Amino acid sequence: MSDHNKPIDHAEPIVEEVAEADTSSLVAVAGHPVHAMLVAFPIALVISTLGCDVFYWYTGDPFWTRVALWSSGFAFWIGIAASIAGTAELLLVEGIRHRAASWNHAVAAVMLISIAGANWGFRLDDHEAAVLPLGLMMSALASLFVGIAGWHGGKLVFDHGIGLMVSSKD
Repeated sequence: MSDHNKPIDHAEPIVEEVAEADTSSLVAVAGHPVHAMLVAFPIALVISTLGCDVFYWYTGDPFWTRVALWSSGFAFWIGIAASIAGTAELLLVEGIRHRAASWNHAVAAVMLISIAGANWGFRLDDHEAAVLPLGLMMSALASLFVGIAGWHGGKLVFDHGIGLMVSSKD
């Protein structure tokens, strides 16, 4: 068989080296990654803040502005906790640190936390006046970044196997 008829091996040494690096979580409780356990809360709270803003826009009931103030605050602070765990994993685990998708996720998450913090901070002085139009727009932008950060986080789990524990007990 001539050289030009041989199957081409597309595996690159750098890709193989990254794939061989350990991706086991170092920030975990009983084997469960802390970042994965915490991240659901800010996601739900950011989306809840958007929902509260829409309900306030529709009904004019100030109840929704108070709920949005609390949900945006908790989204920010629990997001900070989740980001501390995620940043520790990013910096401490070589197999995570060497993947470009990890850095994409980190940048999107930092943007999300920044927007969530600004959204909460803007509401602190007068939570009712803060909603329309700026609060609603910031909530929508934060929700967009939930999708972007979530997409990249999902790629880490489903494409790279980050955070998965494979056990022979199952």
